[in-house]
Amino acid sequence: MLDPFSLFMIGLSFFVVAVTPGPANISNAIIAMRRGRKVSLIYGAGLSFGLVFWGVIAASGMGAILQSSVYLLMLLKVFGGLYLLRLAYLSGKSAFNPQVEDINDPSNIPTAKKWFIRGFILNISNPKTVIAWLAALSVGLDAGDDIHALIAGVLVCVFVGFSVNAMYSLVFSFTGVMNIYQRISRWINGIASALFAVAGIGLIRSAFNRSPV
Repeated sequence: MLDPFSLFMIGLSFFVVAVTPGPANISNAIIAMRRGRKVSLIYGAGLSFGLVFWGVIAASGMGAILQSSVYLLMLLKVFGGLYLLRLAYLSGKSAFNPQVEDINDPSNIPTAKKWFIRGFILNISNPKTVIAWLAALSVGLDAGDDIHALIAGVLVCVFVGFSVNAMYSLVFSFTGVMNIYQRISRWINGIASALFAVAGIGLIRSAFNRSPV
């Protein structure tokens, strides 16, 4: 079994990666500001389960296989890049056609299931997430550690992932933050669109690099 310090280091390493603003966190923050806390928490849960998916891949040893499988990794990266470009298009559309939405109007809000699936798809569409898992787990695990140590490390990362997504949902859904978003939504969506586009193009370009990572 891992000692508390090793678990802490695994959790800290994963926290640094998880809290860094990226496509998932940016999209969650915008949904929190635009749609409110409840929707964002559901979307964040989808993101978190997407992280769990890659955690299982990494812990089972499939992560190394995936990294060495050029064509499978290429396919996943292209899919992920296209999904990010779709987010760029939707954010850009919102930037050019800003609308003040009534978040209490059910007709404006897709079902909870759809929000969850959107978050889940976003995180499973980025195969580079498995690298973050492998890096975090390697901080506290040694070659001689048993399956119980591996499970403990994965559970710590899962807890950190859920906590970070919930934190984004809570922080960006405060009334004051939402009011600011309504005033400058055009700029926020425009910047988000550019970031999604850069990330999507970068992921697609990396799919055709010789390096598997």
